[in-house]
Amino acid sequence: MLTLKCPCCGVMTDETELHAEGEAHLKRFGPGSSDEDFTGYLFQRENPKGIHFERWRHAYGCGKYFHAARCTVTLEVFGTYPAQTLEPPQEIKDAISAKRPGWSWREMSN
Repeated sequence: MLTLKCPCCGVMTDETELHAEGEAHLKRFGPGSSDEDFTGYLFQRENPKGIHFERWRHAYGCGKYFHAARCTVTLEVFGTYPAQTLEPPQEIKDAISAKRPGWSWREMSN
Protein backbone atom coordinates (compact mmCIF):
# COMPACT_ATOMS: atom_id res chain seq x y z
CA MET A 1 0.00 0.00 0.00
CA LEU A 2 1.19 3.49 -0.84
CA THR A 3 1.89 5.76 2.15
CA LEU A 4 2.28 9.52 1.71
CA LYS A 5 2.84 12.43 4.08
CA CYS A 6 0.48 15.36 3.56
CA PRO A 7 2.71 18.47 3.53
CA CYS A 8 -0.25 20.65 4.50
CA CYS A 9 -1.25 19.01 7.79
CA GLY A 10 1.80 16.79 8.37
CA VAL A 11 -0.14 13.52 8.67
CA MET A 12 1.49 10.34 7.34
CA THR A 13 -1.35 8.33 5.82
CA ASP A 14 -2.06 5.51 3.42
CA GLU A 15 -3.75 5.89 0.08
CA THR A 16 -7.21 5.00 1.43
CA GLU A 17 -7.42 8.52 2.94
CA LEU A 18 -6.18 10.16 -0.25
CA HIS A 19 -7.52 10.68 -3.74
CA ALA A 20 -5.20 10.54 -6.75
CA GLU A 21 -5.81 13.47 -9.10
CA GLY A 22 -3.44 12.58 -11.96
CA GLU A 23 -0.32 14.20 -13.32
CA ALA A 24 1.12 17.21 -11.51
CA HIS A 25 2.53 20.42 -13.02
CA LEU A 26 0.19 20.64 -15.99
CA LYS A 27 -0.10 23.97 -17.80
CA ARG A 28 -3.74 24.93 -17.73
CA PHE A 29 -5.10 27.05 -20.59
CA GLY A 30 -7.83 29.62 -20.05
CA PRO A 31 -10.44 31.29 -22.21
CA GLY A 32 -9.19 32.21 -25.65
CA SER A 33 -6.75 29.31 -25.89
CA SER A 34 -6.40 27.43 -29.13
CA ASP A 35 -8.21 24.15 -29.70
CA GLU A 36 -4.82 22.43 -29.93
CA ASP A 37 -3.70 23.76 -26.52
CA PHE A 38 -6.97 22.85 -24.85
CA THR A 39 -7.01 19.36 -26.40
CA GLY A 40 -3.45 18.82 -25.19
CA TYR A 41 -4.40 19.88 -21.66
CA LEU A 42 -7.43 17.58 -21.57
CA PHE A 43 -6.01 14.45 -23.16
CA GLN A 44 -2.19 14.42 -23.31
CA ARG A 45 -0.72 12.93 -20.16
CA GLU A 46 2.58 11.34 -19.31
CA ASN A 47 2.34 7.83 -17.94
CA PRO A 48 5.96 6.87 -17.40
CA LYS A 49 7.42 3.69 -16.09
CA GLY A 50 9.59 5.15 -13.36
CA ILE A 51 9.67 8.59 -11.75
CA HIS A 52 6.37 10.44 -11.88
CA PHE A 53 5.01 13.62 -10.31
CA GLU A 54 1.39 13.34 -9.24
CA ARG A 55 -1.32 15.53 -7.74
CA TRP A 56 -3.10 14.14 -4.68
CA ARG A 57 -5.86 15.33 -2.35
CA HIS A 58 -6.04 14.51 1.36
CA ALA A 59 -9.73 13.65 0.97
CA TYR A 60 -10.41 12.28 4.45
CA GLY A 61 -8.11 14.68 6.26
CA CYS A 62 -7.41 18.36 5.72
CA GLY A 63 -8.91 18.26 2.20
CA LYS A 64 -5.98 20.09 0.61
CA TYR A 65 -4.14 19.24 -2.60
CA PHE A 66 -0.44 18.38 -2.76
CA HIS A 67 2.10 16.87 -5.13
CA ALA A 68 4.08 13.67 -4.70
CA ALA A 69 7.20 12.41 -6.45
CA ARG A 70 7.29 8.63 -6.67
CA CYS A 71 8.42 5.68 -8.75
CA THR A 72 5.54 3.93 -10.51
CA VAL A 73 7.50 0.67 -10.63
CA THR A 74 8.59 0.30 -7.00
CA LEU A 75 6.08 2.67 -5.31
CA GLU A 76 9.07 4.37 -3.66
CA VAL A 77 8.08 7.88 -2.54
CA PHE A 78 10.76 10.57 -2.88
CA GLY A 79 8.74 13.29 -1.19
CA THR A 80 5.62 15.41 -1.12
CA TYR A 81 5.21 19.17 -1.41
CA PRO A 82 2.41 21.78 -1.65
CA ALA A 83 0.40 21.94 -4.88
CA GLN A 84 1.14 25.65 -5.32
CA THR A 85 4.79 24.80 -6.08
CA LEU A 86 5.57 25.29 -9.78
CA GLU A 87 8.31 22.65 -9.91
CA PRO A 88 9.63 19.98 -7.56
CA PRO A 89 11.75 21.33 -4.68
CA GLN A 90 15.51 20.89 -5.03
CA GLU A 91 15.72 18.40 -2.12
CA ILE A 92 13.31 16.07 -3.93
CA LYS A 93 15.22 16.40 -7.20
CA ASP A 94 18.44 15.63 -5.30
CA ALA A 95 16.86 12.56 -3.64
CA ILE A 96 15.75 11.24 -7.03
CA SER A 97 19.13 11.96 -8.65
CA ALA A 98 20.93 10.11 -5.84
CA LYS A 99 18.96 6.92 -6.55
CA ARG A 100 18.30 7.33 -10.28
CA PRO A 101 21.30 9.04 -11.92
CA GLY A 102 20.47 10.58 -15.29
CA TRP A 103 16.71 10.94 -14.82
CA SER A 104 15.00 13.96 -16.34
CA TRP A 105 11.77 15.81 -15.70
CA ARG A 106 10.31 17.11 -18.95
CA GLU A 107 12.83 19.45 -20.61
CA MET A 108 14.75 19.93 -17.36
CA SER A 109 17.69 17.56 -16.87
CA ASN A 110 19.20 16.84 -13.48
